[in-house]
Amino acid sequence: MNHAVRYSSLGGPEVLEVVEVPAAEAGPGEVVVEVFAAGINPAESAARRGEAPDGRHPVLPAASGREFAGLVVATGEGVTRFANGDEVIGLVDSGAHATHVVAPEAALVHRPAGVGWEIAAALPVAGATAWQAVESLGLSERDTVVVTAAAGGVGCLAAQLARLHGATVIGTTADARFDFLRQFGVIPVGYGPGLAERVRAAAPGPVTAFLDFLGGEAEAAAELGVAPSRVLTTLDHAAVEGGRASIVEPGDRVALERIAQAIADRKVRLPIADIVPLEHVADAYRTLDRRDAPGKIVLGMRVVDYPAQRTHEPALKEQDVTLGVATPHEHVEVTEQIPPAIADGSVRRRHREERAARDEE
Repeated sequence: MNHAVRYSSLGGPEVLEVVEVPAAEAGPGEVVVEVFAAGINPAESAARRGEAPDGRHPVLPAASGREFAGLVVATGEGVTRFANGDEVIGLVDSGAHATHVVAPEAALVHRPAGVGWEIAAALPVAGATAWQAVESLGLSERDTVVVTAAAGGVGCLAAQLARLHGATVIGTTADARFDFLRQFGVIPVGYGPGLAERVRAAAPGPVTAFLDFLGGEAEAAAELGVAPSRVLTTLDHAAVEGGRASIVEPGDRVALERIAQAIADRKVRLPIADIVPLEHVADAYRTLDRRDAPGKIVLGMRVVDYPAQRTHEPALKEQDVTLGVATPHEHVEVTEQIPPAIADGSVRRRHREERAARDEE
């Protein structure tokens, strides 16, 4: 039997449970992927609590998760771009938090060599959104752009992409994350009231663009004199309806392919805060909801612990979750942050191939 994350009532991470589900089968134009890793996102938490910005509620019982990476294990009639054994990255409406997922062929791209499973799984939402947002602004070295929630998955990538275009980037974050942003060449400023004043003090010139991945900062953008057409948001639907911002449209397959290749080419980095086993999915979302994790948190289907790993996220009780409160932490370089690894069977396959080669000799 396959396993998947489901919830039967709206609420916090405690409503999530891992259940047995029937084996996945591919229909026409569909692909079955054995999932090695899957990303988690704040929008999923909001939807599960019944607080989605668009006002829509999930139909219960509901499946969890949208983004994933894994191995193609079956293809349906008419599929031409993928075959069994292909390594892919994908995005579905729901159900990515599972050992196997059925996805339309058009929702998948090939995983570039050199992009780890945990990073690949974290790209379809954060990566494609960041790419789409930055490209739509047409940034250049003449721009100064503010990126809110710049230490998060979307914000961290968008800030780096903006810098690739030559823009000066000011990123909002908790005070404890200032060093983290500086590693990417981002000028950090703190959250809270008076944002526009702090940005003016930090900016070398007028602010010309504003990427609000936190929500609720359209007023600060207006105070800074940013034209509404250059204020983009993923969450603040009220600002969009009021004409103070524009919504960031979801990135498409081309955007996903391009951000994945940028990661493979080492032009940008996506830090992984932690890799959490599927059975601890509730703890993963509790950590996400605290909003103090740098980069992305990923679910791993085959998590392998090893003595040298640098991150061990403790299990968190629901009462321990406090939004907006910075958590003291030791400074950790991005290059030093090594979560548990994901086993994909490649070592065993290589050993079998080596034994077969020796036997032929």
